[in-house]
Parts: sequence; C-alpha cells; structure tokens
Amino acid sequence: MAATSQNKLLRVGVIQNGRIVEEHHVRREAVTIGHDAKNTIVLPASEGRPARFALLENHNQQFHLVIAPGMQGRVNLGSSDVDFDSLRTQGLATRRGELHVLPLQETARGKVELGDATLFFQFVTPPPEEAKPVLPADVMVSRWKTMDRVFFGILAASLLVHFSGAAIILSSETPQVAELELDELDDRFVRAIIPQRPVEAPKPVEAGPAPKTDTPEAAPKEAAPSEPKPSGDAVQQRRAEVVKKVSNTGLLKILGSNRGGGQGAFADVLGSASGAGDIAEALAGAGGVGVAREASVGTPGGPRGGGTGTVTDIGAIGTQGAGKVDLGDKKETVVKGRVQDATPEIESADVDRDALARYVRARKAAIQSCYEKELKRNPNLKGKVVVRFTIKTSGRAGDIEIEENTLGSEAVGSCIRTTIRSWVFPFKPDDETAVSYPFVFAPAG
Repeated sequence: MAATSQNKLLRVGVIQNGRIVEEHHVRREAVTIGHDAKNTIVLPASEGRPARFALLENHNQQFHLVIAPGMQGRVNLGSSDVDFDSLRTQGLATRRGELHVLPLQETARGKVELGDATLFFQFVTPPPEEAKPVLPADVMVSRWKTMDRVFFGILAASLLVHFSGAAIILSSETPQVAELELDELDDRFVRAIIPQRPVEAPKPVEAGPAPKTDTPEAAPKEAAPSEPKPSGDAVQQRRAEVVKKVSNTGLLKILGSNRGGGQGAFADVLGSASGAGDIAEALAGAGGVGVAREASVGTPGGPRGGGTGTVTDIGAIGTQGAGKVDLGDKKETVVKGRVQDATPEIESADVDRDALARYVRARKAAIQSCYEKELKRNPNLKGKVVVRFTIKTSGRAGDIEIEENTLGSEAVGSCIRTTIRSWVFPFKPDDETAVSYPFVFAPAG
C-alpha cells in the first residue's frame, strides 16, 4: 500500500553551487525562511526579504506552498512541471491577499529560487525504526552490585538514628511548661486574668454615739451559790479579824500609831487636840462639815456631818455620755515624685535616638506612677534605675531587665518592667536592637 502524506516526511534542502548545504525532514511543523535565527532555514539578509516567512505551511495534516509576489520557482504536479507565473495566471493556486497558496500532494516536488541559493522540497518515506540494542545476560548486572556500598551504609545508619529519636520523643512524657509570672505577661493578659476594680471615693467618717458607761446596776448579777448563814459569834469574830488586819495597813496604820504619851499621828496634824472630841472641835469651824453621830448614821437617808448634808447612794449619781467628737474627713496624703530621663544608649542606627526619647517621655507618667506608689511608704526613696531591653522587628519590647537599681526597691523595678512590656514602639528594625534607658527618681520639692 502506498504511503500517504500523513505518514510521509517532507524533505527540505538548500542547494548552493551544485551541493546540498542544508537538509531537514519535517513531519507536521511549518518551514520558515529568513535571516531570523529562529527560522527553519536561515538565509542572509537582503533587500526586500522579510526576517521570517512561512514558505511551507501545514493545515489539516496537509502541506501548502505559499508563493510571495516576485518569487520564482517550479512545481511538479505529477504529469508536468508548472512555474510560479503559470500557477498565478491559470488559477491553480488560491489567492490570499498578495500571496498565492498551492496545496501539495504526496507526489509533488519542486524548487524555489532564493537568489544565489535554491530550495527544493519533496515527500519521502520515513526510514524504518531501528530496534534498541539489548545487552547479553552475562553482561547485565543487578542494581545491588552497582550500588555504592558506603553511601548505602551511611543512609541506613542516618535513617535508623532519626527514626529512633522520633520514637523516643513520641514515647517520652510531655514536658511541663512553667507558668509565667504576672510581671512577665503583657498588660492586656494581666487585665484579662485580674479584672481591675473601680476606685471608690473615701467615705467621710461620722462619730457614732459614745458607748455607755457600765454601772453597777447595769452589770449582770451573778447568782451567788447558796451558803449556810453563819452564827452571831462567828460574824463578830470575823469582823474583829478584818478590822485588825486593815488597821495595820496603809493610811490607817499611820493614823492609828501611838508615839510617846499615847498621842497618835492624827493628833500631830490637828495640834493640841486630844481624843475624838478634839477632832470634832477641829472640824467644827469647817462649813458644811460635821461629825457623824451614831444616831444619824443609823438613820437611812439621815443627815451626815452634823445635820448639814444628806446621804446619797450610788444609784442617785447621774452619768452623762460623751459628746460628739468631730474627727474631720479622712484625706489621703498626696505624694509627688519627679522622674528625669537621660540619653539612652542604642546599639543600632535603625532606631532614632531622639524619636525614642520622645516616645518614652510621652509615657513617663506611667513610670512616675510606679515610683510614687513606693514613695508613699518611704518618703526618702530616691535613686537611679537603668532598664535594658530590646526592640524586636515587630516593634514590641523584649528581654526587659533592670541593669542598675540604686533605689533599693525591687517593686519599682518590677512595675517599670511591666509598663515597658506593654509598649509598641514606632520602629521596626531589621534586627533586634538593644537599648539601655536610664531614669532618675527624686521626691518633688
């Protein structure tokens, strides 16, 4: 069976000085000529020749010859040779603008004159495909024999170590992560954990009524245990013992003592008077004072001291409670402190020193608040605190440490660390930048 143009190859060559200088076998792609390096056949540039021209096109698995104006050549259509001028005048080629297109059969062949070179084309049967050579069995070897033994050993050992490590990690217990301290957390997390309570205004203290003085009548009476009533002789004897014991103690011992002629110490005080009657005479001149007589003493409510007074028991004594005392409003002592910052030390040029100082001064009130809290407890608190921290690429502060603290108060340093940890700086350096920032504290005034 004859081969068709679908399975035949288009042979294209260039003849120059009677020799084939270039040859191509084309199956379906188009054949282009010109001085562009991407053409199938590259020709030297000349006047009127385009850089790229499709001489043979493939449409629907059939090649077409494209004839440009002024192009010369001949085509063998099987029975006779026809030049390009006859193809144009006889209408054998289809007109497409300024060009003429001629479909080619598998028996067609021809040539195209290209100045000093001639291009020829024809359809040829492709050569039979050659079978791939197969090596004999005694020459062929297995993959194991051709493998690098050293490389395979290193690879196996590496896989063994990696898989063993992964198995140990999966079988081990999960390490316990230590909880962060409150001063190590950001302020937004601390506020979420410990809600802030609103500050209540101090209430004025009002003086309440004074406690009532307990009187003997108000005191609860304890029920005395019932005792047998002593006899008359036992009462007289007990009274005598009490009088003897009391007369030898305190003021009564002094007043009842005898010196020399039987006169007591009371007689020395009152002068030459003697006896009980002398005491009455000595006191007779005192207004409103009298000597109690036996008759008046025995009468309840009777006069005392010669009839000039009356007996008043304890229950008749009136007591008055204390009046209201104005303590005033409770006022919290206002303590003010002064904070001064010095020039910070920055280890990178990515952060502007003046811009960083302006940013910190705008938030110096928070640093001052940390100092004033401890200044209320210690009015003599003053000194210098140097804080060292890093500005991360995201603009947040990290690795905050107290490099120097002459205040002697760890609470101020901890409060400053928590305050700086919440700052977001307007700088985003390429690398983490270390900053050392000093603060000087002193009481105001």
